[in-house]
Amino acid sequence: MDCGLGETADALREGGKAATTKPAATVRFVAEDAVPTLEGERKNVTALFADIKGLTELMEELDPEEARAIIDPALKLMIEAAHRYDGYVVQSTGDGIFALFGAPVAHEDHPQRALYAALRLQEYLKRYSAKVLADSGTPIQGRVGINIGEVVVRSIQTGAGQTEYTPIGHTTNLVARMQAVAPTGSIAVSEATRKLCEGYFVLKPLGATKIKGASEPVNVYEVTGLGPLRTRCKRVRSACSVRPGAS
Repeated sequence: MDCGLGETADALREGGKAATTKPAATVRFVAEDAVPTLEGERKNVTALFADIKGLTELMEELDPEEARAIIDPALKLMIEAAHRYDGYVVQSTGDGIFALFGAPVAHEDHPQRALYAALRLQEYLKRYSAKVLADSGTPIQGRVGINIGEVVVRSIQTGAGQTEYTPIGHTTNLVARMQAVAPTGSIAVSEATRKLCEGYFVLKPLGATKIKGASEPVNVYEVTGLGPLRTRCKRVRSACSVRPGAS
């Protein structure tokens, strides 16, 4: 995917600077005073689901330890991309991640943060894939789905002073389906996401798509790069770009 890496990254790099100073949360756990009460709280969030395409085939071809040596660094990069924009990683699966933006840490621009994170995630995987391909001939490609909507979030005490923060709702169910219809190496977003992010990003219509779990076809858009608009976070700061070799 062409993220437009000259101009693209002012925003990508910018968000990274903000989030790396004080990460929003570690995987699946946050401080007890940062989560809602156990009965749950309704929030508007942006959900991101990303996975590594073709992992099953990769596992069949390689020894489990060899596969792990390839997959684990990719998952780490995916998590890092989410954290750079204050994303909260709800779950890290064997082949991907599920992250929230806008909760538990609230941000007015959580839709844009999620898309910045997705572009960075794909750029990370693109660079990592080039390295892995040169070493072992195995390409690593990701797919990302993003959706915006209301969920009910709740915290569950898991012991040892840790709290698991989980969202419930159709928004999070649909985002995994959005990821499944994304072309390999791309980012697919919903109509609700387009309405809040148009102008900040270049969005290519993929048309109405039948998605499992949705009663009607869903308008899907592919994110191909940054648009002319910038978020408030971007306007306040300067000089930000993702370039080969940058972290």
